[in-house]
Order: sequence, then structure tokens, then C-alpha cells
Amino acid sequence: MTFHPYLTCLQPYPFEKLRQLFSGVTPNSAYQAISLGIGEPKHPTPALIEDALRNNLAGLASYPLTAGSEALRRSIANWIARRYDIPAPDFATEILPVNGSREALFALAQTVVNPAACKDGKPLIMCPNPFYQIYEGAAYLSGAEPYFVNADPARNFAPDYSQVPEHIWQRVQLLFVCSPGNPTGAVLQLHDWKELFELSDRYGFVIAADECYSEIYFKTDAPLGAMQAARQLGRDYQRLISLSSLSKRSNVPGMRSGFVAGDAAIMKQFLLYRTYHGSAMSPMIQAASVVAWDDEIHVQENRDKYRQKFAQITPMLEQVLDVQLPDAAFYLWAKVDHLQGISDTEFARQLYERYHVTVLPGSYLAREAHGINPGANRIRMALVADVAECLEAAQRIVAFCHELKGQ
Repeated sequence: MTFHPYLTCLQPYPFEKLRQLFSGVTPNSAYQAISLGIGEPKHPTPALIEDALRNNLAGLASYPLTAGSEALRRSIANWIARRYDIPAPDFATEILPVNGSREALFALAQTVVNPAACKDGKPLIMCPNPFYQIYEGAAYLSGAEPYFVNADPARNFAPDYSQVPEHIWQRVQLLFVCSPGNPTGAVLQLHDWKELFELSDRYGFVIAADECYSEIYFKTDAPLGAMQAARQLGRDYQRLISLSSLSKRSNVPGMRSGFVAGDAAIMKQFLLYRTYHGSAMSPMIQAASVVAWDDEIHVQENRDKYRQKFAQITPMLEQVLDVQLPDAAFYLWAKVDHLQGISDTEFARQLYERYHVTVLPGSYLAREAHGINPGANRIRMALVADVAECLEAAQRIVAFCHELKGQ
């Protein structure tokens, strides 16, 4: 029996590595388990979305169109216009609903990567480092290779693209951007987008902007979006694709509902690919998605919960960890090696053993590139549970850090 040859390139997911790290460890039974490891929203699903699901069960009797309903595409286009203060994209040619941004990120690479067009080895898909592991899998299974550009703490964790050699840019066919970033929470600014657009113009690669954390932010101004940046710079959406999701915005990860928007020429080919891929969204999910995209009250309430949570917990952890409030998203990205030189993996293992709190080692979210693993000696904490549980976790982490300092 034979399998796809590039499957051997895929690494275990970070949570499988974490399971192996904790293998054989018995956590302290004096504490209830608290996990800050997985970025899965835990706030309640809004009632208006649950009601919409219950009220549209009749849609299960019909095969859905891959392109989605006109009502959903119009709803998404109108949301983009309101959220980013730009003209609404053409719902007929510039919008596609998808079953969550994760599957669309993967499928997009299958659509835009052309191995035959690269004369000097395999084509490259450029990724930030640390990164969402789907980017890497999408690269390998599209016949490309990932090329990692390390996040620079001195640049608010933005990758320094000026360090990328000319011969690398000539092989890049797709560039993944994550803003707000996972795990850093950093948001790209207009000058960052200007640089990326100019590079795309010069070398002809597609930009895929992963913006699934765009609605969880802590400052007055909402994060700048890719399509918004293009408009502010007087551009159209050529070679630009934006992806977003209801999962974090509306606390419905189980709905698997998102969208892809941008370059109409790419969208046309992406729709063709998806027609064969069999990835149409359920009619009841589409109906509930319209309700979700059309309402901002539940989004503001959700954002307020995160703001209150981070306002309480960040100062506590700042006393013992090298950490600060991020621009956006629901993660804290903390440096830990000042604590007796402990590694991120050992920090996570000992914290789990002594205090039954799970955090994710930063090295699991990155790859060694250009001589370093930029996630090493950092941990990611997902503050997705309610305030009381997150406060309890923070108190245990503070106690654990004091123990380490006393060793």
C-alpha cells in the first residue's frame, strides 16, 4: 500500500506533543484541572444563533450550493463594509462562505500553488514563525515547501521580511499572514501591509490574510484588516485573499463557519476547486451565520468579557513573567527563561505536575529557522475560560513562579 509521499513531512500537532510531554506525569490531586492550552472559545454561544439553528432545520432536506446562499454572501459583504469602513465587496464574485477558516487556509494552497511554474526547485509558501500549523501542512501537501520568517520581538513580533534573500522571494507563490497573530496577538500596521503589497507586486505571489482573531482586541481602535489596508493604499484586491470566521467572534467553533474574500480571479478558481472538494456549507449553518454576521451586540459583549479578563490577569502575571497585554486575540505570550533558566517545555511539565494547569510550550508552535526557534523559552496561555477559572489559573502560575525563584 502506498500513501501521499508528503504525508511523512507532517509533524505531530502541538497538542499531541503536549500529550507526550505529560506522559507519565501525575498532576497534583489537590487541584482541579485547568487548561490554558487550547485556543477554543468557552464563552456561551449567543441565544440568537442557537435559535437560528433550531428554526432552520428544514434546510437539511436540501443539498447546499458550494457558492453558498445569496443571503449569506450579502451578509458577509455588508459586514466587511461596516467593520472596515470600505465599499462592500461584490457578493457574487468576491465572497465565498467556507466551513471555518482552517479548511479554507489549507484548500487555498491547493488552488494557487503551481509546482510546474517554479524553475528553481519547489515553490515556497512563506509563513510567520511561530505559526498556525495548518500553514505548514498546506505547503507540503500542495507540493511546495514552507519558508519561515521569524517573528521579531523588537518589531512587535512582526516578521522582518527585509532579511529574506532575493532568490527566496523568486520562489514564493503564497504568503500566509496572521493578524492579529497566533500566538503573539500582534497586529500588522499600514506600513507593514504596504511592504507586503509591494513585495507581492514585485514577485507575483498571493497573500492570504488569516484574520480570525480580528474581533477580540483591547484598544479603542479595531485591528486594521488586509482589505481595509488595500483600500487605504488606493489598491484593489489583486492577489489578496482575506479569511475570517465566526468561531472566535461569536463563540461558535462547532458551527465551522467562515468566509474567504478578495481577488475575484482567485475566487473563481477557488470555487471551482471547492465544487470538486465537496465543501458546501449546511443550509442551517448558513442561515445561522447570516444572523451572526448581522448582529454586533453579542460581539461587543464578548469583547468586553475578554477585556475585563485580561485587565485582571495580565497585571498578576506581569509580576512573575516577561509578558504584556497583546494588541488582540485571546492569548498571553510569555517568556519564562528568566526563572532559573527553565525551558518552555520544562515549565509546562512542572506546572502541570505541581498545580494541574496546562499551558502550551512556545517551541511547539514554531520551527527552528535561521538558527533559532523563536518560540523557545516562551509559553502560550489561552484565556478562553470564564474569569474565575482564569484567575485561579493565574494565581497558581504566580505561586509556581515564586517556587521557581526560590529554588
